[in-house]
Amino acid sequence: MRLPPTPAELTAAAANLHDAIFRGGVADLRRAPASIIDEGPQRTVFRYHPVHDAPAGPPEPVLLVPPLAAPPTCFDLRRGCSYVAHLLAGGRRTYLVDYGEIGFSDRELGLEHWIDDVLPAAIRRVSEDAGGAPVQLVGWCLGGIMTLLAAAADRDLPIDAIATVAAPFDVRRVPLLQPLRLPVNATGGWLLSPIYRALGTAPAPIVRRVFQLTSIDKELTKPLARLRHLDDREFLAQIEAVDDFTRHMQAYPGRTFGQLYHRFFRVNDLADGRLALDGRVLDLRDVTAPVLVIAGDRDGLAPRPAVHHVAKLLPNAAQVRLETGPGGHLGVLAGRAARTTTWAWIDDFLAGRAAAAEGGDALRVVA
Repeated sequence: MRLPPTPAELTAAAANLHDAIFRGGVADLRRAPASIIDEGPQRTVFRYHPVHDAPAGPPEPVLLVPPLAAPPTCFDLRRGCSYVAHLLAGGRRTYLVDYGEIGFSDRELGLEHWIDDVLPAAIRRVSEDAGGAPVQLVGWCLGGIMTLLAAAADRDLPIDAIATVAAPFDVRRVPLLQPLRLPVNATGGWLLSPIYRALGTAPAPIVRRVFQLTSIDKELTKPLARLRHLDDREFLAQIEAVDDFTRHMQAYPGRTFGQLYHRFFRVNDLADGRLALDGRVLDLRDVTAPVLVIAGDRDGLAPRPAVHHVAKLLPNAAQVRLETGPGGHLGVLAGRAARTTTWAWIDDFLAGRAAAAEGGDALRVVA
């Protein structure tokens, strides 16, 4: 809002302030309607209801894969800025796997539970629900990592293509974490181990604070930003939606958090594309599906070099395409600029798969 503000800006600011105070906010946080089609331990699979008058989309269903501890609303942040709504408007059969709340009783669950059980079961159920069509997967953050590991663990899964967004594979290329690795490794990981072992989880409040610290500059300047954009309803709605998303962060199971902490963070076990898990070695060289990899240009938790590193680990993937979009860790997936960048690239990638299946042009490869 300019100084001095125009009458139109003052009117808009007054309306936004009124709604923020007396109507609970300016963001429309209603979620896209969906029905449950499958349930299991830490697995609820939803099918979103199609949009009236949407064009007929391709037969391949899209399964959205969130990370652990983050609410699945990352894909359906708010009305007007929802990747789910974008897919439905394009006529896509759209599904979501939700892990539910994690409690003390889940403390012994490790990554293998999601890689071997939860995701494969969800993928097969979605394929069955879509008449046997292979599934196109979109995973954000750890959801993208788990998706690739699940594809490597079982090459018979009905997977047509995989898109990952903000999924880091080389911790050494995350400058934000480097100051923490030295004391953690010097103590053999003791700094955090007693906490998650005693509690059985990495508690939701801690997860929430860590997520906020990845964009501490925005957290500190948020009050001023709200004031400066008091007349911009879209800007205010986006902040409200992100705040609501952050408030609903969930806990990590203790054993899973221990694996992420010791294997990924401490020793950077994913950097070579091989992960010893539950008596066998998962190798990303076994991934044969085409893969799209998207990084955010302002992502402190998963910067571009850490995300694009995975391209070196997928020599047998049918195609590997790399892109970098505007935004931070959540913004690259659900920011206001994602519609013309991240969402458009995924559209193009998935449509290219359909064209290739019909004998059309292959996807371009970006190395």
